[in-house]
Formats: sequence, structure tokens, C-alpha cells
Amino acid sequence: MHVKSLFLMGLALIGCLSCTAQSNKKPNQNQAPAAQPAGSEPLQLGAEQFSAYLPMLQGKRVGMVVNHTSIVRTKNGGYTHLVDTLLAQGVAVKSIFAPEHGFRGTATDGEKIANSRDPRSGVSIISLYGSNYKPAAAQLDSLDILIFDIQDVGTRFYTYISTMHYAMEACAENNKPILILDRPNPNGHFVDGPVLDPKFRSFVGMHKIPVVHGLTIGELAQMINGEKWLKNGVQPNLTVIPLKGYSHQTPYTLPVKPSPNLPNQRAILWYPSLCFFEGTIVSVGRGTDKQFQVIGAPDPAFGSYTFTPVDKPGAINPPQEGKQCYGMDMSQIEPPKDQITLKYLIDFYQKAPDKEAFFLKNNGIDRLAGSDQLRYQIKGGLSEANIRKSWEPELGQYKTLRKKYLLYQ
Repeated sequence: MHVKSLFLMGLALIGCLSCTAQSNKKPNQNQAPAAQPAGSEPLQLGAEQFSAYLPMLQGKRVGMVVNHTSIVRTKNGGYTHLVDTLLAQGVAVKSIFAPEHGFRGTATDGEKIANSRDPRSGVSIISLYGSNYKPAAAQLDSLDILIFDIQDVGTRFYTYISTMHYAMEACAENNKPILILDRPNPNGHFVDGPVLDPKFRSFVGMHKIPVVHGLTIGELAQMINGEKWLKNGVQPNLTVIPLKGYSHQTPYTLPVKPSPNLPNQRAILWYPSLCFFEGTIVSVGRGTDKQFQVIGAPDPAFGSYTFTPVDKPGAINPPQEGKQCYGMDMSQIEPPKDQITLKYLIDFYQKAPDKEAFFLKNNGIDRLAGSDQLRYQIKGGLSEANIRKSWEPELGQYKTLRKKYLLYQ
């Protein structure tokens, strides 16, 4: 591990978006640059490299896919939102497109977001988590370029990358260039989990990648483009502004929580392993102050630690609301460092008094896992080692593919 992040925790800022550029090649020529080793230079976000992309915005009508994570550091050590920063530099920001959780990142999981207007800048905010997930042609007509700058956490089921997919697709279909401003991946130091079966494609899993994909958003965007994963194989004119001073082993702590129920670094590191519980009767702490740091259900068979989810901002009608849940306090356990773990999922299934009711009837676990195989493997009593072995062939193929698109060591 080479470069320590200089980011400070805990500023509440309004959300915005930024993009980054790597190449001006046409879409069918777009190649990932050679992997860059991280030297002694400090970490610099794509959005902070203004000289690399401001010339691309001069005289252009700009749309931005951003939220509360789209912030950049100032010279005095504070932060500003990228929207405010670009407006102050004379960039004509005409539209803001907001993903799940909204422009300010406060909406609860799955809550539909309405269109609105940013009271500070006066720029219109178009929801990409309401009546549509993809910018409409009419919404792009008045724009010359679209910027994407949102912090990801490196898992297939985190929906910001699905929003990026649709933004890229809309740009390709409407002949608009898209600029991706790259950000670090806090789970970018490993690759693990089952690879998506395309038959189980959904908004929480759109690409044939594993649960932990080991890519930054810029690298993933280049993979999506290069592999022609957009509808009808279309490819936008894509530019990625890469990070400086970064490798996939660079430790990175986010300066703001990326969504309401990932409140801190421990939750972000546990998220790839614990999110499978969202397809079961087990609560992961939504409606508590330890989201994705506790697991439990309303039966003492699951453990001695107790908590009770309640309705609260960012967790409206949480699973098992108002019920005392029994289970484990994961905030006292170190997350696995270089792989996800199925230990707790298998253990809780085995402890469940009613195993037929353990997995939710909507089979949401299948969308999270990317197929129905994991559900059948657990019900069939397979060990974690044997389940992991079943992932190896496709994981090996993915790792080979991933090398084509790496921007960093």
C-alpha cells in the first residue's frame, strides 16, 4: 500500500458530478491506456484535474450525472461540490441528473426520486431513479456533453454503476460525448464472488462481472464500452480522466458516506459480504445506527446480540421494522481483507428454524448473487469452500478480461 488518502471524514455537502478524460479516440478505437504505477505523488481525483478537462467544456452546454459524493478539495483543505466549482469557473451547467438516493444522497433504498431544482445554483435536477433510469433524448437535446462523477464502492449490485451504464447508452444513442471523472474504489484491491448470469440481469446487476469487480468507475466504463455491453452494441464517445497517485492497493477512506446506509468505512468493507442477506429474512441494520454492521432476525436462534430496526430518514420502512432482532454485531469483527465471506450467510441459514422461509419469496438473493446457483448451493448444504470453487472458472476468465482495461497498477 503506497498512498494514504488525504480526505477527511464527515462533511455534509450538496451533491454534484464531474467527469474525466483519457482519450479523444473514436468509440471503436477506444483503448485503455497502459496501467500506471502509483508513485510518491499525492492522490488526485479525476475531478480535481481541471486543466485536463476544462478545455473540453469551453463553450459547451454541460449536463452532469452527480450526487452528494461529487466533491473536490480546495486549497484550504475544505471541499466544494463539483457543480458549484464548475459554475464558478464559467462552465455552462444546464442540467443535473441524480441517481438512486437523490442529488443530496438522503433518499432511502429504492425510494423513487422526483425531478426538482437545486435551490443553490438554480440548475434543474432530473431524476434517474423515478419514472426512468436513463436520460431521455429530449433531456439531452439541449446539451453538448455529459459528465459522470459519482463515488462507487466496487460491487456489482451498487446501483451507481447501473446509472453510469444508462448514461453511456443514452449518450451513444444521441451522439453526445460522455466524460467520466475517475474516483478510487474502496474495495478495488480484490476481485471475488459469482459472475452474473445474463438471464438474471437487473438494475442491481447489469454486467457479466463478479460481485466485487476490482475496477474504478473509469475502468469499468471502458470495459462496458470496449465489450459493447450497451444496448445493440452502441458505443459512446467516451473520455476518462484517470486518477493520479493511485493503485488498486491504495487504501482509501471516503470523505462522505456514499449512500444513507453505508455510514462509514467498516460498513463499506462489509457490504460485499453482507448484502446477500438483503435477499433473506435477516436485517443488515437498516433503521439502526449500525447499517451493514449488524445482522439479525426475530428469533433467538440467530444469536445473543439484539437490535430493533425503526423507521428513520434514509431507512423508511426498514426490514423487520419494530421487531427485536437477534444475531451478531459485525462492527466488532474485522471485515475480510481480500475476499468476500459466505460464513455468516451459511451459518444463519443453518440456524434458521424455518428454512423454507429464510430466503424471501421474491428470490431477491438471485438478483444479488447474479443467478439462482448460490441459493440452491446453500439449501443443498454445500460448504463455503465448495461454493467458492464453483466460481473459479468464470472468475479466471473475468480476471483476464479485466487486465485489458486497467488504468492503474
